[in-house]
Amino acid sequence: MTTLETPAPRLTELAHGGGCGCKLSPEVLRDLIAANPAAAAFPQLLVGNGSNDDAAVWRLDNGTCIIATTDFFMPMVDDPGDFGRIAATNALSDIYAMGGTPIMALALLGMPLGKVSVADTRRILDGGAEVCAAAGIPVAGGHSIDSAEPIYGLVAIGTAPDSRIRRNDTARPGDALILTKGIGVGLYTAAYRNHLLSTADYDEMLASMTLLNMIGADLARRDEVHAITDVTGFGLAGHALEMARGSGVAIRFAIDRLPLFTRAKEFASGGYVTGASGRNWKSFGGAVALDPQVSAVWRDIVSDPQTSGGLLVSVAADSADDVTRALHAEGYAAAAVVGKVGPGAGEVLFQ
Repeated sequence: MTTLETPAPRLTELAHGGGCGCKLSPEVLRDLIAANPAAAAFPQLLVGNGSNDDAAVWRLDNGTCIIATTDFFMPMVDDPGDFGRIAATNALSDIYAMGGTPIMALALLGMPLGKVSVADTRRILDGGAEVCAAAGIPVAGGHSIDSAEPIYGLVAIGTAPDSRIRRNDTARPGDALILTKGIGVGLYTAAYRNHLLSTADYDEMLASMTLLNMIGADLARRDEVHAITDVTGFGLAGHALEMARGSGVAIRFAIDRLPLFTRAKEFASGGYVTGASGRNWKSFGGAVALDPQVSAVWRDIVSDPQTSGGLLVSVAADSADDVTRALHAEGYAAAAVVGKVGPGAGEVLFQ
């Protein structure tokens, strides 16, 4: 009598969510950290929780800054190596978004024992190590646990001179806004779970999510670049809102200039959205709006959670075209001027 083996479950079947769509909503996160002790007693802590920035920054006595961050999540794809590469690229992005260069990483691993094989777990770790090698850093250690769902990510450590630290709360009225990658990760992963992605669609999504944002360190060398943040789980709208509120400005986006994945609007129109996009929009509390002439489908696009998304760069308007050309030359083909910064009090409009 032949016994049929039960096929191993897909990685995405073991997780209730995936990628940066797993993040708590901005509203919940604000409530959780509101009571954190003030960091004023630590003058060398240049960036902490106070500005909702991408990483913590500690200044050493010689003017060098240590940049520290961590990011981890559950799988949004089934290929273990791809999952590891995506998660590592995403974690290192926070270092680049601060204008820094990573120097080492620590792996964070949670695996449901008996459900994910040792071989597949090794492929996840190998994928992360491959990205770190491309960034020129070692995976110097880490920590692992037996968990109910598969989880992987990194603690990332980087450095930068204090003059090159770029925050998300220093945008200036009159600046232009550049986005370095296309939008659509959450929409594509929702379609992926519904078996709607072609090979070309998957390749488009993977290429974007595994493109390191290392250009951030080069952008920080430019005095005309005033603020940088990366666009991840809160969507373009959410991370722009953090920039607008922190900087005390208003941000205006031109809908027709936003770079999109090829089928992003198609999937949004078809209702293939993640639960995080709705949570994101609700948390904005009216501070993010669509112009009345803009179709409501754009709400799900601009609030779409981006796993390993691009950088949102606030740059002096007369340098925007030059910076965009430099981004294209460095391989960020989707980079585009997408909006502008004006006087205001922390609001975002898509028009």
